[in-house]
Amino acid sequence: MTKPKYGRVLSAVLERITPDPSVKRKCEKVLSEIKAEIRKARILGDAVLGGSIAKGTFLRDDYDCDIFVRFEIGRYKDKDISSILGKALSKFSPQKVKGSRDYYQFERDWIHFEIVPVLKIRKPGEAVNVIDVSPMHSAWIRKRLSAKKGLSDEVRLARAFCKGIGVYGAESFISGFSGHVIDIMTIYYGGFIKLLSASQKWDKKVVIDPENHQKGRALFNLNTSKTAGPLVLVDPVQPDRNAAASLSPGNMKIFRKEAKKFLKSPSESFFREKALDIGAAPGKIVIMAFSIPGNKDVSGCKVKKAFEFIREKLEANGFLVKRSAWQWDQEKKAHFVYFIYKNSLNDAAMRKGIIRRGPPVSLKEHAAAFRRKYRKVFGEEGFLWAEVPRKYTSPEKLLAALSKEAYLKDKIKGFKIL
Repeated sequence: MTKPKYGRVLSAVLERITPDPSVKRKCEKVLSEIKAEIRKARILGDAVLGGSIAKGTFLRDDYDCDIFVRFEIGRYKDKDISSILGKALSKFSPQKVKGSRDYYQFERDWIHFEIVPVLKIRKPGEAVNVIDVSPMHSAWIRKRLSAKKGLSDEVRLARAFCKGIGVYGAESFISGFSGHVIDIMTIYYGGFIKLLSASQKWDKKVVIDPENHQKGRALFNLNTSKTAGPLVLVDPVQPDRNAAASLSPGNMKIFRKEAKKFLKSPSESFFREKALDIGAAPGKIVIMAFSIPGNKDVSGCKVKKAFEFIREKLEANGFLVKRSAWQWDQEKKAHFVYFIYKNSLNDAAMRKGIIRRGPPVSLKEHAAAFRRKYRKVFGEEGFLWAEVPRKYTSPEKLLAALSKEAYLKDKIKGFKIL
């Protein structure tokens, strides 16, 4: 039960984020059409709703509908079920998307549909591809949500909160909380406020095992590559999988910090996504970058690497970055913002040049080569350092040069300074 302190805020948020029931009806209509096409194609199998639509945890204005077409494993285990599905879906003129197993996308009534071919399995061990287990994940969530009235709304609140504070999404360019992870954790702790409260007791390494599959030995039983992150969430359906393996320590820290703020002073603002401030200000560089079309995760990773590359080059050329941020619309455009320390932009800094670190003084041969290469060399803290004349006297000149770099051209189509 929600505590009175938070009731008004959470009720207002739920009113705003709960979608109209007609959305699910539209998804079910498309599902019926797909089932009809499967029968026409004489495919042995069925189709079911998946993801947050199936679970009843989706948010208003976030209408991504997953539909799993399940092929009978005895007949199709060694077949190219993606190609078979593609032919059956020709009526919808879908776009084929590359993945561990290719799937299909199309839009209707402002709803984004993803039609995913899977093998119909009875247990995770029968899976040929990791996505074959996805319908089982959805089934586990639905069963737990139906057991407690109002728990679906608690999950909605947790999802909206993570979106609002910028830690939603397991994609590698985000490294946040996936919807699946949020669902499991909210169910495990019994509600949204309980989840936030529990986060204040989390240590550097948190282990959650909802079904107690690992009997307290998850860190010993799971592969170390799966337990390197700050949260080990033993998947209730696949006990050998850490569902939260992609979560970064930084996003875990943000979640705990924002949860603490909300618990102290609840506000609807925590549930609203913040737009990046791209207004002009002294020492502030704003760049609009244009992403390369393709797989969302691949494109997002490239945009992120371009952002990091520019920041590293600014630093390497003496333009010290106080803080930076980026935002991508996951389609065409991204914004990069860099705040430069003013003292790295003034005339004195330009005259002084850039300080570059060399080898340890103890490495005589390398130290001698460093001294021969640079004129102004000095020793400090066991290392040699050199003062190097600036090649670029303004960030804009540096950025103009970077725009021609092959590395950036591979990551983004181009950029411009705003």
